[in-house]
Amino acid sequence: MSLDKSLKTSASLSRHRNVLRRNERIEVLKEEDRWDETQKPVGLPKVAHRKVVVGGKEKKGAKKEEDEATAATKEVKK
Repeated sequence: MSLDKSLKTSASLSRHRNVLRRNERIEVLKEEDRWDETQKPVGLPKVAHRKVVVGGKEKKGAKKEEDEATAATKEVKK
């Protein structure tokens, strides 16, 4: 039996969101030193929220260069 489109799995609910909640926007503003505690939480300025790409595949050549650099530093230490 198939799953209805309206029913979401937990993995799909944790994806990147473009819109932040008010408390999340205030946290970002505090990190950027753009938030004063005397301000009201209504009418907040826009906050850029970019998706951060983590991981990914390494190039084959980059791995070899890294190994060579590590081996060279070990030889120098001896």
